[in-house]
Amino acid sequence: MKNSIVFFAAVIGLFISIFGYSQSATDEDLVQFSGIVLSADSLNPVSFTTIIIADSSAKKGEFLKGTASDYYGFFSFIAKKNDTIYFSAVGYKPATFVIPDTIVDRRYSLIQLMAADTILLSESVIYPWPSKEDFKDVFVNLDIPDDDITVAKKNIELAKLKEAARMYAREGSLNYRQYINSTTSKLYYAGQIPPNNLLNPFAWAQFIKAWKEGKFKTDKKLKKEIKRQLEVDKQRWDYDEWEEKE
Repeated sequence: MKNSIVFFAAVIGLFISIFGYSQSATDEDLVQFSGIVLSADSLNPVSFTTIIIADSSAKKGEFLKGTASDYYGFFSFIAKKNDTIYFSAVGYKPATFVIPDTIVDRRYSLIQLMAADTILLSESVIYPWPSKEDFKDVFVNLDIPDDDITVAKKNIELAKLKEAARMYAREGSLNYRQYINSTTSKLYYAGQIPPNNLLNPFAWAQFIKAWKEGKFKTDKKLKKEIKRQLEVDKQRWDYDEWEEKE
């Protein structure tokens, strides 16, 4: 594959050279100019380098023909002695080479090194809005989402907990525990009448004793705290719609 590419490039170069030059050029001036273009820092091939050939007999700045190196940086074409060869590639500094006029052989090879070139571009600022007025409008009307702490506080609000307790069913572990307790109670009193605490004298004795000791009296501090919490909840929540007030 590589040999075929080299041969094809040589044929094209020869064809251009024959028809590009004037008839006044002698055979002694023609040279098979071949070589390879490499990067100066890494010695990697510089693919598809643009190569311009300026005839030594032409006016200054007048170019007669051009070619390009292949993928491996190789080039080959017919040129004349004293011709100036210009090499250029994206990302590299331009380079020139003058074919010597002291060449004895009809062939000449060159390893052209290209120095890397750093191109500094001007700064480009990209805005997400087409104008400053649009930015001001979006900034003023920006709907800032709640942070994690605010979301967590809303999730543990008393009204939401009450709503969840009223709407959501028990989870699997609670259902399992209730079922086991009910089944255990049925098996424990299987074949007999389950006890009724309304007719249990010991239960009545414990009830009367707790009543005398005042254990059923309402704690005033607890009652005040419950009332205060309800007032706070009413200020923040609409219990009819279960939505937080603006």
